[in-house]
Amino acid sequence: MSTTSLPSPEHAAELRGALLSAGFTADGLLDLLGAPAYAALARSETVPALRATRVGGDGPLATLVRLFLLQQPAPYVHAAGALPVEAALADGWLRREGDEVHATVDVRPYGGPDGEDWFIVSDLGCAVGGAGGIGSRGREPGTAVVLGVGGASTTLAGITVRVPVATALDLGTGSGIQALHAAHHATRVTATDVNPRALEFTRLTLALSGAPEAELLAGSLFEPVGDATYDLIVSNPPFVISPGARLTYRDGGMSGDDLCRTLVQEAGAHLNPGGYAQFLGNWQHVEGEDWHDRVRSWVPRGCDAWIVQRDVQDVTQYAELWLRDAGDHRADPAEYQRRYEDWLDEFEASKTKAVGFGWITLRRTDAPEPSVVVEEWPHSVEQPLGDAVLAHFARQDYLRAHDDAALLSGHFLLAAEVVQEQVGAPGAEDPEHVVLRQNRGMRRATKVDTVGAGFAGVCDGSLSAGRILDAIAQLMQEDPVVLRDRTPEAIRMLVEQGFLEPVNGPAQRSAP
Repeated sequence: MSTTSLPSPEHAAELRGALLSAGFTADGLLDLLGAPAYAALARSETVPALRATRVGGDGPLATLVRLFLLQQPAPYVHAAGALPVEAALADGWLRREGDEVHATVDVRPYGGPDGEDWFIVSDLGCAVGGAGGIGSRGREPGTAVVLGVGGASTTLAGITVRVPVATALDLGTGSGIQALHAAHHATRVTATDVNPRALEFTRLTLALSGAPEAELLAGSLFEPVGDATYDLIVSNPPFVISPGARLTYRDGGMSGDDLCRTLVQEAGAHLNPGGYAQFLGNWQHVEGEDWHDRVRSWVPRGCDAWIVQRDVQDVTQYAELWLRDAGDHRADPAEYQRRYEDWLDEFEASKTKAVGFGWITLRRTDAPEPSVVVEEWPHSVEQPLGDAVLAHFARQDYLRAHDDAALLSGHFLLAAEVVQEQVGAPGAEDPEHVVLRQNRGMRRATKVDTVGAGFAGVCDGSLSAGRILDAIAQLMQEDPVVLRDRTPEAIRMLVEQGFLEPVNGPAQRSAP
């Protein structure tokens, strides 16, 4: 297939029906391939799956897996037993060579959030697991390449707020995974990309998944949408900090982390009141500069923000990761060394010592003092996290509206799945410290003192915070006034991190 010719979605509904009838779904693949081979596909390793399809014979499902996932030719007669082969040939999903047919695109089953059977369409050899050395697949890396679903794509899909909205924008849509998710809960979806071929792949992904059509616009960043505003903006942008722009799917063509900064700064003007913008991004750790301050400066006026750094790599690790991604490690050793040097020269010139990766969420607000939280959390989390994102901003609203006195009047409930751990030497009378740990959502852990642990343990919503502290003061023989004065900061922290949930307590019959 040429780099400009893509399949037509004219008979996508008929093709979709055949794929579903054959069991060409996420669940069907797992049944056919088994867990190890299925997991290997996510690492761009196809040999285990190919062996499994040989055991599966020449039935429709095995034939479709070999064609669309493994990019192996199939006899025409087998393809005809699996799908409407003449329509697939006419529309360009397949091409024929003698008695065999070949897939022209990768078609990957993908399970929707409510069990929907979706399909992601991308360039051959560019599906789950990322590029995996795309530069060594018989073509020079370039702007035409459109990837399928990788880890970054599913991460962004998992953290995105999923509430019904009127309008959603998928900026830098690629093969359309974010637009597909948005179509599930948005009345109107707009998808943009600097690569026109990506828009055509998005059209195919939506059509083959049975989703409504989206508005498709070509261009960079927010230029294609003018001054339009949205309830939800999502983007998995080409955030890689690299010397030059060899690969459009990953290299933004701007210096350093300027693309991510520009994207975040411009997003505020395109959000409706209360709207969310959610991105993945990289940012530089520059000598003599706090990375927290760097990314905090990106947040536009009129927006709350929650920025979470999930990983940090030194510049050598970072360069090696993306050199492998492009397949440069398979190139001539001298050429690999030259390109590696280019990366290190770029970082040295900008005094960059490391690169951070994480999530950025903005929410449009009219609050006089927006909440901006920048933190590092490299530990495991429980996806999907969309509800946790909503809860985070709801807690910020609560804390912004409650001073210390109001906090002491409030009623709180210990969040579900929170456990207490005591750490200390074996046999010691008292623990060295107490840790509260969440087993859901962000799965946070935080140290608390004896008062904090006792307070959290009795929060069942029945008593105000002030009354609980008075009881603790009596038990510990402390001055209740002093305890009330020094504890609100700890309560605020436990609320902010989701260990305590504000509730509407019973009517107060006396002062707290």
